[in-house]
Amino acid sequence: MLTENYIIERIEQLCEQKHISRYRLAQRSGIAQSSLSTLLNRKSVPTFQTLEKICEGFDISLAQFFSEDDEFPNLTEEQKELLVKWNKMDRHQKELVSAYIEGIISK
Repeated sequence: MLTENYIIERIEQLCEQKHISRYRLAQRSGIAQSSLSTLLNRKSVPTFQTLEKICEGFDISLAQFFSEDDEFPNLTEEQKELLVKWNKMDRHQKELVSAYIEGIISK
């Protein structure tokens, strides 16, 4: 169930999980740091467009933002395990893994 402050709490949770500061999130999402701080400190709800930018900053989809317990529906346990690991990686690590997979597939 979504609470009144769910979106703000989720943003703070993702920052902690992904080891991203508010400053870094602002940079990655293209939102002014002052705007992001105001949003988070005043516990106000962001616009849809702002939330999309925040999700881009976390490198997740809106569906992942609102999913509970990072569940992945209709996936095998093996697929879920891989996606959990993928979501813990930073962008550089994801690029390396993607290049490695492309190399394997191309053979």
